[in-house]
Amino acid sequence: MLRHASVIEGYGINATDGPIGTIVDFLFDDITWLVRWLVVDTGAFLPGRKVLLPPSALSHVNHMGGELAVSITKQTVKDSPDIRTDQPVSRVMETNLYDFYGWSPYWSTGFYMGGYGYPLGTGFLGAGLGFHAGNVNDRKISGEGVVQGDRHLRSITEVTGYHIHARDGEIGHVADFLMEDGDWSVHYLVVDTKNWWPAKKVLISPRSIKRTDWSSRMVYLDVLRQQVKDSPAYDGTVAVDRAYEYAFHGYYDRLPVAEPA
Repeated sequence: MLRHASVIEGYGINATDGPIGTIVDFLFDDITWLVRWLVVDTGAFLPGRKVLLPPSALSHVNHMGGELAVSITKQTVKDSPDIRTDQPVSRVMETNLYDFYGWSPYWSTGFYMGGYGYPLGTGFLGAGLGFHAGNVNDRKISGEGVVQGDRHLRSITEVTGYHIHARDGEIGHVADFLMEDGDWSVHYLVVDTKNWWPAKKVLISPRSIKRTDWSSRMVYLDVLRQQVKDSPAYDGTVAVDRAYEYAFHGYYDRLPVAEPA
């Protein structure tokens, strides 16, 4: 089921012997649009510390109670490698975490899948989206949404607020993300259009993204403003179920190919 990232932020994380903290952010891969890490503030348990947990480590999800469970003890979390989430999250750091917990890393499966079940290179996700970050590993997280050290890890908290530009002008800014709680893939950006279309929000799929300028916090779409406005209605309360997704993607698939800008 699709869930708003802003709702899952604040969920409690429970070890086998008690609470260890709350979710304060997500790190997603800007190629596959899959959440790779939950950023957990350990609060009173380990004051001043944050830890990273992969979604694959979750043993139970309780959306009604706003809680997630992991099959590890509080002492294990306490003894885990100290990761400063305000510093680069490198592949070495990720490997150290997976090795410590004895989990299988996401890159060890032999293939690297995109969200929605589409492999990279199909045109549905990947290079065609313009979300390759270039040499962003040399940039800082502040103002660019990239976790320095891994060129494709992005912070949802940082990317929230990015401005969205259609081919013929700005339509709003990123207000939230809709994620599938089964595979933790980001399906949509929720865009607040109040400065263009008052009191409205729209959904934007990664498929519509032409490129992103991380330094200027801009996301550029390959569609027109009116085409976004005519897309299936979304007001924040409409259930984004399978029927809605078929209608949404069917609408965009039927759009004429836009002329180059």
